[in-house]
Amino acid sequence: MDALSVIPAAVLRNLSDKLYEKRKNAALEVEGIVKTLAAAGDHDKITAVINLLTTEYTFSPQANHRKGGLIGLAAATVGLTSEASQHLEQIVPPVLNSFADQDSRVRYYACEALYNIAKVVRGDFIVFFNQIFDALCKLSADSDANVQSAAHLLDRLVKDIVTESDQFSIEEFIPLLRERMNVLNPYVRQFLVGWITVLDSVPDIDMLGFLPDFLDGLFNMLSDSSHEIRQQADSALSEFLQEIKNSPSVDYGRMAEILVQRAASPDEFTRLTAITWIYEFVKLGGDQLVPYYADILGAILPCISDKEEKIRVVARETNEELRAIQVVPAEGFDVGAILSIARRQLSSEWESTRVEALHWISTLLNRHRAEVLNFLNDIFDTLLKALSDPSDEVVLLVLDVHACIAKDPQHFRHLVVFLVHNFRVDNSLLEKRGALIIRRLCVLLDAERVYRELSMILEGEADLDFASIMVQALNLILLTSSELAGLRSLLKQSLVNPTGKDLFVSLYASWCHSPMAIISLCLLAQTYQHASSVILSLVEEDINVKFLVQLDKLVRLLETPIFAYLRLQQSAAFKILRTRLKTVPPSSFSGEQMKQTSSGNPYSQILHHMPSGSQVIEDGDVNHDANVHNGINFASRLQQFEHMQHQHRMHSKSSQAQSRNNSTSYSSSKFMSQY
Repeated sequence: MDALSVIPAAVLRNLSDKLYEKRKNAALEVEGIVKTLAAAGDHDKITAVINLLTTEYTFSPQANHRKGGLIGLAAATVGLTSEASQHLEQIVPPVLNSFADQDSRVRYYACEALYNIAKVVRGDFIVFFNQIFDALCKLSADSDANVQSAAHLLDRLVKDIVTESDQFSIEEFIPLLRERMNVLNPYVRQFLVGWITVLDSVPDIDMLGFLPDFLDGLFNMLSDSSHEIRQQADSALSEFLQEIKNSPSVDYGRMAEILVQRAASPDEFTRLTAITWIYEFVKLGGDQLVPYYADILGAILPCISDKEEKIRVVARETNEELRAIQVVPAEGFDVGAILSIARRQLSSEWESTRVEALHWISTLLNRHRAEVLNFLNDIFDTLLKALSDPSDEVVLLVLDVHACIAKDPQHFRHLVVFLVHNFRVDNSLLEKRGALIIRRLCVLLDAERVYRELSMILEGEADLDFASIMVQALNLILLTSSELAGLRSLLKQSLVNPTGKDLFVSLYASWCHSPMAIISLCLLAQTYQHASSVILSLVEEDINVKFLVQLDKLVRLLETPIFAYLRLQQSAAFKILRTRLKTVPPSSFSGEQMKQTSSGNPYSQILHHMPSGSQVIEDGDVNHDANVHNGINFASRLQQFEHMQHQHRMHSKSSQAQSRNNSTSYSSSKFMSQY
């Protein structure tokens, strides 16, 4: 059908005129012609007219032709009125195509044309919604202000039509929305938030059900440079959160994954919003969130140390809520995953986060001990390293965890062996944390048990220098710490109490690594005869600077209340000890060593702190067998001590010889290089 026979040539000519008024009048002529054809039911001619307007005008290389074609298509639609829907497949696509025209005026008239078409067909054009939405999305960021204004007017009309339509398919729209949510242009973002808000206000459209599809995009907008966009996104999110609280069915899982990621955002407002959502989810989500507990914990723990106080407060509340929930592994609760997160956060630079990570490990041990012990190999090394933490609070909590693990005998042994190993390889740990660690473990795990195990391990220690240092440290803790008062009381009973005797013998084996430790142990156990035998067994090379330093420490300890009983005693054995201390020949000491003491005889310092006093128990009286008392074979013990000291002397000579050899080798190589 030839449209030229329907539309006068003058009308067609004016439709492409450069003057808007002429194009407008020509369009009115087209409207009248189409109206007449529609009344006659001549849809073939109508189709021909629309094809003419499309091919000859909207697709023309001439801008004015394209403008005329757009206004003509709109006029034809108005002329069709109620019958326009059957021709929309011809009318709408060329208009949508014009939205991408290089000429801004053509784009403007495309907006105007679609606006007029939409007013006529209303809900019938919903089938084109995704294409229209996509076009509007792009036009919202158009470089021409007039085009933007026209697009906004069209957008408002489309929103009105969608909200009143029962043909709108949210399922078909969501993939397009999800794709567009990653756009950074501020105008597009405003456009998108506007649509989300409008669609969410429609009772028959379930936007909440599709929230996981565009939630991340909304969170992304919270860090936009535009305050207005941040506000709009926040408002939309607040509305959705309120809906979640009131909804009986929500897909918490998918959204939890998004929130966990956003809680680590560099943007403060995004982090606060994400952690607030997580807090509500933990309270509301119930069983749905169980598989996501580890991820949620991984988001919470860093936020506990956030620089922003508001975030810290919400994170702590969320952490408490999460920890208060009682679940079992059978319900999908992954103990291993939670432990993995806690272990990782023990390396956090922030103390508060490390503390809470330890609280979680402790909580899991109390609730799911068997499961936690299955993963012990995964966390044990990290827990040992945490003993070197700069924070005392962290170290004490780590020790609580270790003590909880060590309730089982095999794990107790494991702990003490590894602890000694750590002290061996890290001297600073023993120096800075040794006393704190040993004292706390004695409180948590029974002091006698801890000391017996340590002694057993150190007795066979191959590194003699370390063994000596470790024993000296343990001895000092034993003599001074309030936590070990019970152990000291037991040792005082060594000559009359079987348990005290067993403890004395147990400690003696490793205390042999240090002469001063053995002397201290004997004074504590009131085995004065044996103390004097130990002193007389020492040879000149034993009395070195290290020994004198230890002696000085002991002398100062004798002034403390711990050894008050010693200063009061005047038993026969004690008299013998005093006598022997006085008679140790001063010739045993070098001039340098003599300077270390207050008189010619180093032991006179001990005597100075042991004045005569009232007589008490004759624990070590000479009336008793000097070699065996209460089952303690002192002769055998002395041999044990002398054997160990002989090993130390040989080791010392070997080390000195090696040092000299190295020095000679270095000097020789230096000489040869010069030569």
